Amino acid sequence: MSRIPPKPLKDYPWYLRIFYRYQKKKYGSPLMPTLLWGRVPKLLRLFLRFVRFFERKGSPLSPSLRALVMIRASQINECHFCIDLNAQALLEREGDLHKFEGLANYQENSLFSEKERCALEYAEVMSQSDQKVTDALFNRLKKHFSEDAIIELTGLIAFQNLSSKFNVALDVEAHGFCRTENFP
Repeated sequence: MSRIPPKPLKDYPWYLRIFYRYQKKKYGSPLMPTLLWGRVPKLLRLFLRFVRFFERKGSPLSPSLRALVMIRASQINECHFCIDLNAQALLEREGDLHKFEGLANYQENSLFSEKERCALEYAEVMSQSDQKVTDALFNRLKKHFSEDAIIELTGLIAFQNLSSKFNVALDVEAHGFCRTENFP
């Protein structure tokens, strides 16, 4: 259970109760992070706008790459809910969890392309407070991504760090989307 409980469903605005009914139908219950963000409805609306933007079809980042960098940022932040959710997204996009299982050594793992390795390294550096993005890393990014794609990748990683840190601070547990034995 999270450090702050969700409100009783009847206390959320009507439009959020509809949203939570949809989540219950899709996931078995409303998702704890959205219940917590929903305590301040304007914050939830902003949060969901970011989610929708990053998941749009016209993104210059592939769906699998988005899931991978989100998992890696979540691992660094030790957000089990986010790892769980994004591992499920990766499973839906890739059809298996081989890349999820290989994230611990992605630098040497042949499952990952140079582009994915570079994006994952960028996610690691951005997610660790004691690290700085070097010119060398940024120049490698520029070999694989357009400037607009780098902006979007940076925003995605920053957003995932916000989401992960929110969930970790409030002690949100994994939901059980993706039955994995471990969270590398």
